[in-house]
Amino acid sequence: MELGLVTAGESHGPALVAILTGLPAGLTLEKDAIDADLHRRQQGYGRSPRQQIEQDEVEVLAGLRHGRTLGTPLALVVRNRDHANWEWGMGPWPPEGEPSGKGTKAVTLPRPGHADLAGALKYGLADVRDALERASARHTAVLVAAGAVAKRLLAELGIEVEGRVIGDDLERRVDEARADRDTVGGVVEVRARGVPPGLGSYATKDARLDARLAASLMGTQAVKGVEIGDGFELARKRGSQAHDEIQRDEARGLHRETNRAGGIEAGVSNGEEIVVRAAMKPLPTLMRPLASVDLETGEPAQALVERSDTAAVEALAVVAEACVAWELANAAREKFGGDSLGDVLAAHRAYLDRIDWRRP
Repeated sequence: MELGLVTAGESHGPALVAILTGLPAGLTLEKDAIDADLHRRQQGYGRSPRQQIEQDEVEVLAGLRHGRTLGTPLALVVRNRDHANWEWGMGPWPPEGEPSGKGTKAVTLPRPGHADLAGALKYGLADVRDALERASARHTAVLVAAGAVAKRLLAELGIEVEGRVIGDDLERRVDEARADRDTVGGVVEVRARGVPPGLGSYATKDARLDARLAASLMGTQAVKGVEIGDGFELARKRGSQAHDEIQRDEARGLHRETNRAGGIEAGVSNGEEIVVRAAMKPLPTLMRPLASVDLETGEPAQALVERSDTAAVEALAVVAEACVAWELANAAREKFGGDSLGDVLAAHRAYLDRIDWRRP
């Protein structure tokens, strides 16, 4: 049994949509908990005024009855309230009447660092907005909603996932960048506690847990690097300093005193805390735009200027948390199976009884 996730939606379209499949029946969800994560994603130093416009909240269209999953596809919706200002420019059907509101003019000035030029060339677009709307990080709102569902399943298995920003100078860097009409990036870290050994597999590349975590995080807008545990630092060490020695006692069973591997060895969780970090580049929409080329005229020009954040690193911590939660929940579904939550929990208990490991 695997979890499945398909999303749809554009930054200024009517809504963002997620279809979740593979959830067991009987999992209790709370709207307030999902909305709380959506709200967390909108917070953070350096965010734009759009976050006050949206006030995200989740709607459920299918797969849930009286707060409990049915074992059928779960349909989540997060409305884009700002779409009211973009109805002519981003309506699904050909617009009628005189152009009004935002998005009425074609975008022909691609931004360095965004999907603009690559998307225009790939799909043969005359208006870059056809690419940038889907490539926008606004899309991560519905991923956070799906991640909140995944965290609820993990909680039933005694697994907690938490994301945070690494470094304590973010506000200073944001203030300096804002004064210069520039942007900044940063690094976030996600830790997952209570993950038993045995999630993921070394049998195939696609089944490796570290590969799946890395792919999910690298697939997030603006992320340019991912490491598990000590990551790149391990390349500078000798083997005797890089690996985590195995010990055993009655209280914890088999365990490690160090965790340089970040809780994953050979693509499989080893019972220690999962530690993943993601590096975020500075956002590409600048109030002092970089050099570009007008795709309509072929002449040198300055890139598109559109409302943007100075930084969204704290938001990335929430998104990364959701990504890690989803991949861990998927790996747990593969490991423990079950059509109902009771089946999942019974398989989980039986597995823990079999192995020599105690929850930290």
